Amino acid sequence: MRILLLGSGGREHAIAWKLSMSSELERLFIAPGNAGTKKHGENVDIEPTDFESLKEFSIQEKIDMLVVGPEIPLVQGVVDFFNEDEELKHIAVIGPNKNAAQLEGSKDFAKEFMSRHNIPTAKYKTFTKSTLKDGFAFLDKLKPPYVLKADGLAAGKGVLILNDLHEAKKEFSSILLDNKFGGAGTKVVIEEFLDGIEMSAFVITDGDGFKVLPHAKDYKRIGEGDTGLNTGGMGAVSPVPFAEGKFFDKVYNQVIIPTIKGLKKDKIDYKGFIFFGLINVGGEPYMIEYNCRLGDPETEVILPRLKSDLLDLFDGVATGTLSERHVDIDPRTAITVMMVSGGYPGKYIKGKTIFGLNSITESVVFHAGTVSDGPAVLTNGGRVLAVTSLEKDIESARELSYKSIQNIEFEGAYYRKDIGKDLM
Repeated sequence: MRILLLGSGGREHAIAWKLSMSSELERLFIAPGNAGTKKHGENVDIEPTDFESLKEFSIQEKIDMLVVGPEIPLVQGVVDFFNEDEELKHIAVIGPNKNAAQLEGSKDFAKEFMSRHNIPTAKYKTFTKSTLKDGFAFLDKLKPPYVLKADGLAAGKGVLILNDLHEAKKEFSSILLDNKFGGAGTKVVIEEFLDGIEMSAFVITDGDGFKVLPHAKDYKRIGEGDTGLNTGGMGAVSPVPFAEGKFFDKVYNQVIIPTIKGLKKDKIDYKGFIFFGLINVGGEPYMIEYNCRLGDPETEVILPRLKSDLLDLFDGVATGTLSERHVDIDPRTAITVMMVSGGYPGKYIKGKTIFGLNSITESVVFHAGTVSDGPAVLTNGGRVLAVTSLEKDIESARELSYKSIQNIEFEGAYYRKDIGKDLM
């Protein structure tokens, strides 16, 4: 099978790494890819949102399957573009169409979906510029902290959690009136704050059947002890000890099953991954958000635990035979630790040479923000590398990832030293 994978981050490197193990793979192309993905296929200089160039390349290279890594091309309708084009519609596409991708693309759409299908979530209301005063009144009724969410995609920066009512009202006004998050902020969801521990669950579905993938916990804050600014993720652990047993039974029955049934009931044709952003509040699961793709850096810990052939699962999605495929999970623990550029998530400098990559033999290093310069590998993003280890328990996996990190160097490199420590 000839595959075109869209994206350039750690998630896409992990997908490329896993796909490269399949006996069904003939050729793998990654658009645009990074310095790590080119070890598993051929990088192509095309942006995932350049649909016309993707079409031209897919025809030229006789692509059999398009695998969409990031959310933006999904929300912009790359699946619809391929499915509705006479020259492309024979190509299988792994990812939801534009309508289905609203589960991630619109917070309001997702909250309405949860409410309609009785999926446990925080109480909320949605406001626009014309209902600004109603929003102020709703904030007055809530207890701090106050949670404000821009409706659309805002590169992970559209969620604000504020302790001061005056500041919450000021930020609420800024999103709606001053376009703080651009077009993503034409609507704002205000919701009650839920206090608990977050985790992520994942399924893959062909629109009818589905398979549950390993669950994970990621670490969003830049500082140890979950302090400082939010990032795209500083590390992840799979499995999550508190999510095993009774808690995950509740997730399965109260969240996953109602979501799959709800999609069918609403006649939403959904094919691909569903990410469930969850919070454990006193042993009860609540939904925070959906993503219409795999998470990053969670992908870097769940795919190393997937013993099954990923391409075989993709084929099941494409042919509507996913229920016939087998998912086998490694019981061991995977931990990934992100190495990031100095200054991230604020300003940082790209182009720093990375040393020591070839010395890593006991862990897997997934590239998140890198670029090749001849034989050299340079930093090319805020999050640079995800160092993943698979061991018998959290303690052993942590130890191995941090041991491997000691052999990797680039100017200004930073990483959290407490990934997984809270779960031990």
